Amino acid sequence: MLESMLNAFRAPDIRRRLLFVLVILVIYRALAHVLIPGINTQLLTSNSTDNGFFGLLSLFSGGDIRRMSIVGLGLNPYINATIIMQILQSTIPSLQALSREGEYGRNKITSYSRWLSVPLAALQAYGILAYVQATEQQQGVTAYIVPFSFEKYESLTMILALTVGSVLLMWLGELITEKGIGNGISFIIFAGIVSRIPATVGSFLASPDWIELFMFGIVGLLIIFVIIFVQEGQRRIPIQYANRVRGHRIYQGGSTFLPLRVNMAGVIPIIFAISILLFPYQIAQYFTASQVGWLHDLSTGIVSWLNPLGGLYLSLYFLLTFAFAFFYTFIVFKPDETADNLRKSGGFIPGIRPGQPTEEYLRRVALRITVAGAIFVASVAVLPMVIAALPMFKNLSNAGIGVGLGGTSVLIVVSVVVETMKQLEAQLMMRSYEGFIR
Repeated sequence: MLESMLNAFRAPDIRRRLLFVLVILVIYRALAHVLIPGINTQLLTSNSTDNGFFGLLSLFSGGDIRRMSIVGLGLNPYINATIIMQILQSTIPSLQALSREGEYGRNKITSYSRWLSVPLAALQAYGILAYVQATEQQQGVTAYIVPFSFEKYESLTMILALTVGSVLLMWLGELITEKGIGNGISFIIFAGIVSRIPATVGSFLASPDWIELFMFGIVGLLIIFVIIFVQEGQRRIPIQYANRVRGHRIYQGGSTFLPLRVNMAGVIPIIFAISILLFPYQIAQYFTASQVGWLHDLSTGIVSWLNPLGGLYLSLYFLLTFAFAFFYTFIVFKPDETADNLRKSGGFIPGIRPGQPTEEYLRRVALRITVAGAIFVASVAVLPMVIAALPMFKNLSNAGIGVGLGGTSVLIVVSVVVETMKQLEAQLMMRSYEGFIR
């Protein structure tokens, strides 16, 4: 890995791409310290946002939502918009046809996702700001200089600041994808997660327990090993191509393989599950201050049942993540289209007839490996909360290490590092061929 990085910096074009990524990430972290107007951040940080809800919500924004930065929403609206568009592609025939039109169709759907992320960002900004104010009223704290209300100009400015910040992050991520190395959206999330490490380490050093740290380090290394092992795991289905005759030429057939990853869904099932579980939790939080008796009791009960550290929440979180892993896998991987493309290109699976038998075989194989991938993703999803509940990691959990650096965060960080190194090695491999023009 270190050798690949050194070789990458020796190549001028790759070095420029890496430096471009670094500059964009520095700009992103600088924007994270620009706060929206009308907020007393000292009161906000110490009171209203210190709960499990914001802990989960800030997972993909590096904790910037806690201090109400203009990029506090992170890429959540764009990620949600992308997920919605992917679901719509499987239900709306016109979008499904558009997705099959190659690069033009993909660019068009990406454009729709960008536009959809704007109203989603505005709605999410309004919900978060209203939620913070409702929580403050229960605690007798006022962090807003002007009370939040949709009719007030100051409140609209706060919503606009969060929305513009989210759109700006989306643009920066796409710049990385276009002119840098790797996936820009993943890099932005990666930078947000990594930015929490210094504060987490500082909290631990305030009251260190080195035995617990050593034990947590062993667990962390084991988690990283399992994540890499599963993320890189794949089932290679052999594909044979017959000889083809085109005009007066005969093209010799060959053999290759179709790689099916064990975890084709990535972290998308976790995002789905978090979105569904946090929605009733957030709505119920609004009504906990209600003067209506039955409404207050109902909302208080929902908040208690869906406590992010409670047993019911963890069980639902695991089951929903497991179910969405299957759902999203078969949105991404379509056995019928794959079998049809193999038939059209003259390819076949040895021992399996083309057409319907190939489709059934691919679906059966994908179903089996997805079981392992779904269990893996669901386990990673609940792992931070399980670690936080273990008495042996009590001090680390209080410092934020168990939750802040475990589970989903490690999955994202490891995935980004592995994929980036693969792209760097692919770029370096091109330069090893004779005749490559620099």
